[in-house]
Amino acid sequence: MKTLEEFVALCAEQFDDATASQITAATAFHELDGWSSLVGLSLIGMIAEEFNIGLKGDDIKLSVTLEDLYHRVLSKL
Repeated sequence: MKTLEEFVALCAEQFDDATASQITAATAFHELDGWSSLVGLSLIGMIAEEFNIGLKGDDIKLSVTLEDLYHRVLSKL
């Protein structure tokens, strides 16, 4: 299992470089300038590949911070 820091780094890779440098576990990722539905789909794809679980759009919508999303992923393992 990846640590929270590793998870945040993987998530940051889904954003453009300027946005990625702002990302921490406490980041409300929906509020970032680089956020889009395509980034949401990229997060879902990355999580499917790295953790072998399927998230739905609601899982992304209901997560405020990347730490919230991390715990949602952990709950599905």
